[in-house]
Amino acid sequence: MDGLIVIFIIMALGFFALCLRSFYIYLVEKQKLKEEIKEKTFIQHSYERKLTRKEKVISRMFKFADDFSDLGQRINFFSENEDVKKLLTQAGFPYQLTIERFQGLKIFLLIIGFFIGAILLLLRFPFSQFMVILLPVIGYMGTILWLKSKAKSRQEELSYQLPDFLDTMSVTLQAGVGLDHALREIVPYFEGPIKEEFGRFIQEIDVGVPRPEAYKSLLERNESKDFQLLIRSLIQGEKLGVPISNTFKQISEEMRKIKKEKIKEKAAKASPKITLVTTFLVMPSALILIGGLMIMNMFSQNKNLFMFFK
Repeated sequence: MDGLIVIFIIMALGFFALCLRSFYIYLVEKQKLKEEIKEKTFIQHSYERKLTRKEKVISRMFKFADDFSDLGQRINFFSENEDVKKLLTQAGFPYQLTIERFQGLKIFLLIIGFFIGAILLLLRFPFSQFMVILLPVIGYMGTILWLKSKAKSRQEELSYQLPDFLDTMSVTLQAGVGLDHALREIVPYFEGPIKEEFGRFIQEIDVGVPRPEAYKSLLERNESKDFQLLIRSLIQGEKLGVPISNTFKQISEEMRKIKKEKIKEKAAKASPKITLVTTFLVMPSALILIGGLMIMNMFSQNKNLFMFFK
């Protein structure tokens, strides 16, 4: 009987030791998981663009347009949902706009334009009868044109930032760092669309999206020719086994050459415009001024010109 009691005590102590060991392993794994989650969360927050106070105020004002979203989706002249989605994606979803909110925003501004025109008509301002029609059209079409200009400017900024980003990536990759790790280290130091697009790319890779699909989504979200050239070169280099560092370096040099050629082209186009301004504005104004002074001098009989005005 005493032997059984001793055996049970030893077994109980053994199970207690196993429980302590399991609990210790649990605490260690829990701490590792917390550190990993903290690291992932920090990386994701480092990629997110912080809204300025102006953007926060405007985004709150845009919420009033949600009540008109259903009507805006029915009245969709020059603003089909697919086109709006494409433009919003290229523009980086400014002011936290969604497709529904944008569709409501154009109707909201149309109604505001109508009321402003009606008030001007009641107050009998000049041309107010035209403003009743013109201001609603400006509110509707101006919203669409504003979104298009936002998308175009963001794509141009993306192309403008690429050469510096590629140079930094090329140096980092030549040092022996992997592509994903290099992106994680470099992207947070950039601002604008470069940070947003590659930050989203890294997040997609982290959640298990296959790399070809992540590259494909990058191509679908952006229409910048330089950016598409980079992504297609990465896809092709990955298939053929070309070193990525050489790919980044070659594309960077090519983009800088293209950029220089564009600057020279703009400078060449500016010269005829300056000539036209000089020929049709400056020169006639100078001739009129000189001729007017000569005529005034003739009528004043070579007296002081200031005495002529008395």
